[in-house]
Amino acid sequence: MAESPLYSVSVKTIDLNDITLDKYRGQVLLIVNTASRCGFTPQYEGLERLYRKYKDKGFAVLGFPCNQFGAQEPGNEAEIQNFCETQYQVTFPIFAKIDVNGNLAHPLYQFLKQEGKGILGTEAIKWNFTKFLVNREGGVVRRFAPNTEPEKLEKEIEDCLGR
Repeated sequence: MAESPLYSVSVKTIDLNDITLDKYRGQVLLIVNTASRCGFTPQYEGLERLYRKYKDKGFAVLGFPCNQFGAQEPGNEAEIQNFCETQYQVTFPIFAKIDVNGNLAHPLYQFLKQEGKGILGTEAIKWNFTKFLVNREGGVVRRFAPNTEPEKLEKEIEDCLGR
């Protein structure tokens, strides 16, 4: 089996340090485009609960702030990090702001959208808190709509973890 291109993708941490997603090789991932001023922002609570429940089993939530939907993530990285930590006690990794659609879409989202198409085969991300479940081999298992509550993903996460 060919290696997933996911692991060679370079991203910036919330501290603006460059890393590759190889750091997460072998883990089940839930990759989410986030925003601090969105109707779905309270999903940070459910995402954090999932992370705390399964992180010791090889699971991580990766949050990628995005300001492309209604300008709902206007802050800089320090403001985003402060918001996530103080308002929702987020401990899962949050990364630097990115674009998920358009000509400047981050390579991570180019990969995710190609591998995990939306309804009727669409690739574009429709709104904040679209979620991609990625298996331990770096393959997209499923894409979830923004209104899918994190709690509803537990069975599929457990299946990916091999339980």
